Amino acid sequence: DMTPYTDFLKKMQALFDGDRSEAFLDAEEKTTIYDPYTPEDFLQDVYMDAERYQILKFLVLTKKNVILQGAPGVGKTFAAKRLAYSIMKEKDTSRVQMVQFHQSYSYEDFIMGFRPTEANFALKTGVFYEFCRKAEKDDERPYFFIIDEINRGNLSKIFGELFMLIESDKRGVELQLLYADELFSIPGNVHIIGMMNTADRSLAMVDYALRRRFAFFEMPPAFASSGFQAYKAKINNIKFDRLVETVERLNKEIIEDDSLGEGFCIGHSYFCTKINISDQWLHAVVEFELIPLLKEYWFDEPAKVKNWSRALQEAIK
Repeated sequence: DMTPYTDFLKKMQALFDGDRSEAFLDAEEKTTIYDPYTPEDFLQDVYMDAERYQILKFLVLTKKNVILQGAPGVGKTFAAKRLAYSIMKEKDTSRVQMVQFHQSYSYEDFIMGFRPTEANFALKTGVFYEFCRKAEKDDERPYFFIIDEINRGNLSKIFGELFMLIESDKRGVELQLLYADELFSIPGNVHIIGMMNTADRSLAMVDYALRRRFAFFEMPPAFASSGFQAYKAKINNIKFDRLVETVERLNKEIIEDDSLGEGFCIGHSYFCTKINISDQWLHAVVEFELIPLLKEYWFDEPAKVKNWSRALQEAIK
């Protein structure tokens, strides 16, 4: 049974194909040099102060499972990879894996399951299984598994018997897998970072089993942060400044609204772009991003939508 030894199998296949150099190439010779990435780089890219970054880093390294939660546009997905890079101190993409959960995502996709082949069915390993096996061989360095929209998936269904093993004090504990005659554990150097959109009404509350296994880190809009203020000063656009000020006032009303609250605030990433900020760009953000969002938020209060739509439009005139 060669299934557990996929690396050896690939080397043997390369040998049969006549490629001896690929089969026996020394690991050191294949080492890739990655660009360095420091905590200072993180603070420059992600609008977060140094104290909150240290708290977040501490949670990732000790709890091992952290969910970044916040309103749309606060930069959760943008921050997740850069958080991993800052802890690794380099942009080592080989040690970071990202997936997105959805309602149809299953244990067979994540751990292992039978998949159809040309002749019949074959047992195929999933993305998390492969990632953990890879991390196990390199236990001196941290690995990061990033899950976007983590609350859209059925966590108990996806993790199966491994749901218990993601706890920080259960790392290294082995369990029998459902489909394979082998014991499996989640290595201690695997860190899971999930992202959760707090404004998604279509999803039920996260169950307590998930909450017990994860630390939840709130990411609010960062309009007041020194990083965003520097970004705004660099742009030096009066209409842009007026629009941001209007959105900050809008967020205060969203927070005070009993049917919405802090989890529905408009995030700063709506205004972060590498292209030149023109009147056309500002118009597109207001008309095709912000106003449709307000219509969704206050679908039963058209007067409020109309007033704030007018305020946003006036800001960029």
